[in-house]
Amino acid sequence: MKSLNAAKQLVIDMYGCDKTILNSREHIEQAAHQAIQAIGAAIVDECVHTFSPIGITYFAVITSSHFSIHTWPECGYAAVDIFSCSQDVPNNICEMLKASLHAENAQIRTITRNIGYDQT
Repeated sequence: MKSLNAAKQLVIDMYGCDKTILNSREHIEQAAHQAIQAIGAAIVDECVHTFSPIGITYFAVITSSHFSIHTWPECGYAAVDIFSCSQDVPNNICEMLKASLHAENAQIRTITRNIGYDQT
């Protein structure tokens, strides 16, 4: 079986992030919008939830799939998930997000998702 199309999913764990930024809805939305633009996608719909007492979840349905950021300000940690049907996700997207969140370091995992198979 041969894959007809492949999508890319990036799972990024960001450590040592600026705790103030991680708890700022404005900063999280700005970081997400910059990353989505860098991917070459547009936002179809987005949802942002601010938790009490701290933490933010940002989720966007984008034209090439989805993008999310979940923050734990008390730990200086952010979890980012980028799923794109396009293989054109820039190699520097992790560095861009790291700079936006003032992260000390990040771990990135790339998953290739095979969409559809040639049954012949």
